[in-house]
Formats: sequence, C-alpha cells, structure tokens
Amino acid sequence: MTKTTQTHIASDASDEGVPVSVKIRERLMASRQRFHANDNIADFIEPGELEKILDEVEDKMKGVLSSLVIDTENDHNTSDTARRVAKMYVQEVFRGRFVKPPVITEFPNVEHLNELMIVGPITVRSACSHHFCPVIGKIWIGVLPNKNTNVIGLSKYARLAEWVMGRPQIQEEAVVQLADLIQVKTQPDGLALVMEATHYCMAWRGVKDMDSRMINSVMRGAFLKDPDLRREFLSLIPKKD
Repeated sequence: MTKTTQTHIASDASDEGVPVSVKIRERLMASRQRFHANDNIADFIEPGELEKILDEVEDKMKGVLSSLVIDTENDHNTSDTARRVAKMYVQEVFRGRFVKPPVITEFPNVEHLNELMIVGPITVRSACSHHFCPVIGKIWIGVLPNKNTNVIGLSKYARLAEWVMGRPQIQEEAVVQLADLIQVKTQPDGLALVMEATHYCMAWRGVKDMDSRMINSVMRGAFLKDPDLRREFLSLIPKKD
C-alpha cells in the first residue's frame, strides 16, 4: 500500500461521522466564499451530498417537532412531516441554493432588434429570510436590445427568475440579483425589472394584513437615463385593481 493510498484512507476515516453540512461549510470558508441565505452554493456540493443534506435536515426537523411537543410517533398527521419538510426545503422552495443555474441557450440578434420588449407577468415564489414565510408575486422584465444583445427564449426568463427566487430572499436584494443575472446573459442597452409581491410574514403573522404588497424596481442603462423609455415601460405594466 502506497503512502498516498494510506493518507487517502486515513482522510476518509477521519471524515466518518462528520455531517455533510460541516464539510460543505468548510469548503466554502476555505475558499472565502459567502454563503448567505440567498447565495447559490452548488459549486461546493459534491455528487451524492444533496441527498445527505436532505437526510440531515430531516433529522434536525425531527428535533424541532420534538421541541414543539408534537407526538410524531402516535400522530399519523405528523409522522412523516420531518421528511416532507426536508424535501420541501431542499428540493423545492430553496432548490435555487443547491443546484447550478438553468442552461440558457443564447442566440445572436440577427435582425438587430432594438425596440422595447416586455416579459411578464412571471409568477414567482420565494420565502423571506427573516421568518421563512412565503413571498408570492409577479415580475415584469423590460429589455431594450441592441445589435450585439444575446436573445433568449421567453420561458428562459421565467427559469432564471425561479432559480434566483428559489432561496430565502429579501425582495429588494432578489430583484437586483435577477437583474445582474439577466444583464450578464443578454448584455442589453437597457434593462428594467418590477416586482410586486405579497409577504406572508405580514399576512400570516405579525400585523396579519392580507392586502399589503411590496413593489420594487431596478432600472439599468437606457431605462435609467431616458425618462420617456422608463415611463413607456411602466405604463405598459398592467395595474392591479
């Protein structure tokens, strides 16, 4: 047995019993990589580790239910709740943290399109970072292309939005993250985003106000410099009754 093989075996043995979340955290910290709630950490997750994260979250969720004094052993309604919640977080509502961005095919602007294009409303679902309560709303995206702009399919805007929103988010930060991503992908002369959402941390808890909404906008390039273009974009967004 070579010295390298012995070292590898010793390393594997030392890793036994170490939670996968600790291993991933150590990789992130070694790379000086931020891992806030709304960050994507897919590059630091190795094959097979996502399933282990799922198992770990399930185990921790069992402890939460126990601390809430819920008899999951005899209550048929909650006997599998820990696993269901773990799947919900890892595979669904926070999936955007753990998987790489969707593959987006980009096409050259052959026809040299340079007129305002608006995509929306795109329904988005997220969760607030403060209470993990749902944030549900709609996004409108305005793009002013140029001859060098990459053209992407309409459905791809929705896929990018889903990936960014599939993490614990603060709405003000989420719209900026999405704008940055679309800017890099398409390189337009102008980019505008408007997001309108209901926050269930207000509707379900706290003041319990079901009618309050939050609206954010991001304006880049021509939309920021040209008030007429900005007004045109905003005027074409349907107003909620």
